[in-house]
Amino acid sequence: MARRSSSSSRWRYLHPAYYLKRPKRLAFLFIVFVVATFAVWDRQSLVREHEAEITKLQDQLNRLQDQLRKAGASKQLWEDSAHTTDKVTHNDNVWDSEIDPVNNQRREKVKEAMLHAWNSYVKYAWGQDELQPQTKNGVNSFGGLGATLVDSLDTLYIMGLKDEFQKAREWVATSLDFNKDYVASVFETTIRVVGGLLSAYDLSGDKIFLEKAKDIADRLLPAWDTPTGIPYNRINLAHGNPHNHGWTGGESILADSGTEQLEFIALSQRTGDPKYQEKAEKAIRQLQKTYPSDGLLPIYINPHSGAAASYSTVTFGAMGDSFYEYLLKVWIQGNKTEAVKHYREMWETSMEGLLSLIRKSTPSSFSYICEKNGGSLSNKMDELACFVPGMLALGSSGYGPEKAEKILSLSKELVWTCYNFYQSTPTKLAGENYFFRDGQDMSVGTSWNILRPETVESLVYLWRFTGNKTYQEWGWNIFQAFEKNSRVDSGYVGLKDVNTGVKDNMMQSFFLAETLKYLYLLFSPPSVISFDEWVFNTEAHPLKIIPRNDKAENKGGAEARPQSKAVVRPFGRKQGRISDTVL
Repeated sequence: MARRSSSSSRWRYLHPAYYLKRPKRLAFLFIVFVVATFAVWDRQSLVREHEAEITKLQDQLNRLQDQLRKAGASKQLWEDSAHTTDKVTHNDNVWDSEIDPVNNQRREKVKEAMLHAWNSYVKYAWGQDELQPQTKNGVNSFGGLGATLVDSLDTLYIMGLKDEFQKAREWVATSLDFNKDYVASVFETTIRVVGGLLSAYDLSGDKIFLEKAKDIADRLLPAWDTPTGIPYNRINLAHGNPHNHGWTGGESILADSGTEQLEFIALSQRTGDPKYQEKAEKAIRQLQKTYPSDGLLPIYINPHSGAAASYSTVTFGAMGDSFYEYLLKVWIQGNKTEAVKHYREMWETSMEGLLSLIRKSTPSSFSYICEKNGGSLSNKMDELACFVPGMLALGSSGYGPEKAEKILSLSKELVWTCYNFYQSTPTKLAGENYFFRDGQDMSVGTSWNILRPETVESLVYLWRFTGNKTYQEWGWNIFQAFEKNSRVDSGYVGLKDVNTGVKDNMMQSFFLAETLKYLYLLFSPPSVISFDEWVFNTEAHPLKIIPRNDKAENKGGAEARPQSKAVVRPFGRKQGRISDTVL
């Protein structure tokens, strides 16, 4: 008798007739189907509930992280981020942010330098503006506003120096008094004091810093009471009476008048009072009305008419520099929105003008930025202009790919020139300015060095945007030159002459605020004070980028809401002082 194949036997279970003849098996099959369907449905419900719970927890985590940042408990800042091991994606580059032993060692050396500078200030000049290390005394270069202390707040915080920061905070709370019969520079007071206090507030969340920033800003505001809104550059902190320097012929200085926007916008955002932002932005709107086609403004502006003095110099060095810097950075601070579009447009116009000032030396082809006097160019470049490479790198991403590459390439060329400002002297420290002559490349002009930060600043930007560790090596060489030539038992001093190494007797506040901070960041992961979340003022005080809640208006108004004997020209940008007193 023939046997059916096992496969044929199995197929019968798939035929409906089989179950119709066997009702018990049909009922069993139905029960299995119902149970299986319920199990699948229940599993999907659990998955959906699980996903909803994860989303809820993530939202709670995000709120907690935001609260921690506001409370100053950011682990990334307070703890030693040398142990950070996360991956950081920035500008289309994936960085391994774990610090290698070399960078970690260098960072600690920079921190030790900061402690040496800070402890010397505490010991010999506590509460005064600046320390004279060689004579071991303090001087009030800025009216007794504790400039070095306020300038150092965020550096202490970023480096995790908690005890030092807290000691400084207590002085701010109990001893910082702005009611002084002192004629202050609106520019210097804004970038150092307002900027320093706002940065300390953004980092720590401590409202005492915001209260103090508002106090000093209110004392500065009458400087903007001019027919055009272009501010006077000097004001008495106790009595007002804004005015300009006599040696400018009554004119306002470009950089001094266009380098308050970041700080005053930030203050309006954090207090909910629009008056600070309105005052600062009105000056830019006035300049926009008659902005030249090449975007290059002379350094003297009439505060009554708004007209630029055509006889004055066009420069990216002293008295011009940070005006251009802030055009870009206000655009970034404003989240690159329509309300701040005109800042970017003005900046791009100015960068086309910058390109017309670029020349190359012979025989080494160093790219440099000329100054312009009327229709003629001067082959002179200030070290102050060495902020430009970093600015170009920061602004390059706002262009299309081809233009961005051109701008970034120029940035690399200029920072190489700036690094050689240092390498070309016996002390390996840069002079104040350089002249370029055919067949001779560069030669130092004014030969002092006052611990300026601009080249190191640009190295930070170039390193972060390219990932090229060469820029870290250059920064380390500059740091070692400072250690060799400028460090003394009671702090750091500048050099009267970078050729001879003769020392001066002043530790500039910006050495702690900028030079050491930028060096520290150069050897830190890019996530430490990320350029995606912070924008630096011209004194290297980072301000948190937050949503800009105003409306773009033709008049530049903004409705801010709170977010939880011989004429002596100043040094410009960050004013430095040379002391003739040495041991």
